[in-house]
Amino acid sequence: MIEVNRGRSPLVLGLPHTGTQIPDEVLSRLNATGRAMADTDWHIDRLYDGLVEGLTTVRTPVHRYVIDVNRDPAGISLYPGQNTTTLCPLIDFNGTPIYRAGMEPDTDEIARRSETFHAPYHAALTTELERLRATHGFAILYDCHSIRSHIPFLFDGRLPDFNIGTNNGVTCAPKLEQRVQQICSEAAGYSHVDNGRFKGGWTTRQYGRPNEGLHAIQMELAQSTYMVEAAPWTWAQDKADKIRRPLAEILTTLKNWSPA
Repeated sequence: MIEVNRGRSPLVLGLPHTGTQIPDEVLSRLNATGRAMADTDWHIDRLYDGLVEGLTTVRTPVHRYVIDVNRDPAGISLYPGQNTTTLCPLIDFNGTPIYRAGMEPDTDEIARRSETFHAPYHAALTTELERLRATHGFAILYDCHSIRSHIPFLFDGRLPDFNIGTNNGVTCAPKLEQRVQQICSEAAGYSHVDNGRFKGGWTTRQYGRPNEGLHAIQMELAQSTYMVEAAPWTWAQDKADKIRRPLAEILTTLKNWSPA
C-alpha cells in the first residue's frame, strides 16, 4: 500500500527506495546478496522527516529488488552504455546476482509486479502533483535518494555529497535549479555536482514538465553524509544533524518558490 501524507504547499517529496518489504514469493528466491538489500536508500525518510512543515510525501514500502519504481516501466535504460540496474533488478550495485540460479522473474512476472507495485506508486504521485497544481498553478517534485559513495561498478572514484539531477536542466525552471545549486555550493564541508553521474531517474524525467507547471528535481545524497556505509547501515546522528541544515534550506526554498 502506498503511503501518502498530504500537505498544502506545492512541494511533494518522492520516497521510492526506502521500503524494505519483499513478498515471500520473491524473498524465497533471492540469494544471500539479495536478502541483504544493500542498495536500499537507508534512513532517507528519517533524514527528511520534520525538516519543513506542510509538505506532501509519497512513499512505497516495497523494496527496489521487487521492482524499481524509478525505472521506466517499458524497461528502457536511463543511462545507455553505462552499468545500471533494471526495472526488476537481477543484480545489485556491485554487479552481483541477487537471485538463486534459475529463479529470476520472467516477462510475465515483471508485468505483474509493474501493475501491482509500480503503477500504484505513480498513480499516487500523479494524484498529489495534480492536486497541488490545481491549487497553486504549479507543483514541485523533489525526489529523495541516496547511495554509497564508492561503487566502482556504477561510477569511478568517490561520489560527490550532493548530486542534483534535472536531466540537464530539462525538468525544472532554471532559477529553481540554480537556487538548489547555490545552497549546495555554500554548504561548508560538502561537495556537489549538477547532472553528473545521476541526472534524474524516470520519475524526475516523467514528471518534470516546467512548461506545464510541473517541476522536478532529483537529489542523490552520498550515504557517507549521514550514516555508516556498511552493514548494518547504521544512522550517524552527528552527520545527519549537520546535513539536515542545508537540506532544510533546500526544502524551504522549494516550498516558498513561485514561477512568478
